[in-house]
Amino acid sequence: MTTVAQTTPGVRGWLRRRRGLLALVAGLVLLPFVISIVVDGQGISAVLDNEQGNARFLQGLAIEVMILALYAISYDLVLGVTGLLSFGHAMFFAVGAYTFGIMLKEYELAWPLALLVVFIAALLQAGLFALVLPRVKGLTFALVTLGMASVFWIVIQSSDLADLAGAEIGLQGVQPPVWFLDTTNQRFAFYLVSLAILFGVYVLYTRIIDSPVGTVLQATRENEDRALMLGYNTFWFKFLALVIASVTAVIAGSLHTMHQPIVTPNVAGLGFTVTALLIILIGGVGTISGALIGAAVFRLLQFYLEKWFGGTSELLIGFAYIAIVLYLPFGIVGTWRAKSFRIKEGRERLLRAFSGGEEPRQAGE
Repeated sequence: MTTVAQTTPGVRGWLRRRRGLLALVAGLVLLPFVISIVVDGQGISAVLDNEQGNARFLQGLAIEVMILALYAISYDLVLGVTGLLSFGHAMFFAVGAYTFGIMLKEYELAWPLALLVVFIAALLQAGLFALVLPRVKGLTFALVTLGMASVFWIVIQSSDLADLAGAEIGLQGVQPPVWFLDTTNQRFAFYLVSLAILFGVYVLYTRIIDSPVGTVLQATRENEDRALMLGYNTFWFKFLALVIASVTAVIAGSLHTMHQPIVTPNVAGLGFTVTALLIILIGGVGTISGALIGAAVFRLLQFYLEKWFGGTSELLIGFAYIAIVLYLPFGIVGTWRAKSFRIKEGRERLLRAFSGGEEPRQAGE
């Protein structure tokens, strides 16, 4: 009785603190039904029966956002929380995507065994990155990780692996191993699986950040020498961050393989690491929740600007990034927490840039 009495308030307290998050998750679960009823005029059964319409399309777009959010949150743990600048983080994602697909398609493993192989690969690549941690730091670490990821990017496109990975074309033709991973015929089930994984990962990451381990990780980011002086072996904490991030990224990559018809080598390139960096810059570096919001903003901007403006969308996305940096210097979540919205300063910088460097005039002058 005592244990139950002690546990129940803790559960209630957790639910109370997370009521906003739980409300958001519930809203996302109900969203396809709302769209189906209000927009498509089809009803609840249309979502469950996987019928064509706006509800099905938006589920697919939301799944892409969730996969990007998982990928970005793993990079935020490495860069934003721990302070490890890695230019090879796309390799974490790509290893999950390719390994899971190859295990299912070529070796015909059951999906739990394929997932086990993916997790082993995640541990190995985290260990590979950790090998250089005692020897290099800062920009040097970034360049070394870039070199590792570049080697993987070249190997995955080699003709020797064409039968397995598809070379430049990419890996395709992976069949869903179970009904809830079938994004074509069971879109809503896959949507719920992606949402559940993202929710679980987010809760786990927030618990890590609020724990003593998270405190040491942030201390390592701020002043590693002082953390060492206090007696913490920062290598093992950084290695732990790499392992957690690697496992998260390979899960995102595995979901990507199930959701996309082709896994291209682009997901292993430097550009995809830059994508993760841009997402957490939009949302707020080191905020964890910023990765989720940044992923949504990034993917929605990308989709709708391409839809409305076609080839000029990349230029407009660039302007959007500039505006976010000027007006929201710490990202959306970071700026909100700091209450440091720089609307006036951002407007003045834009005016100065377009006026040839002259100081903008103040009102009334």
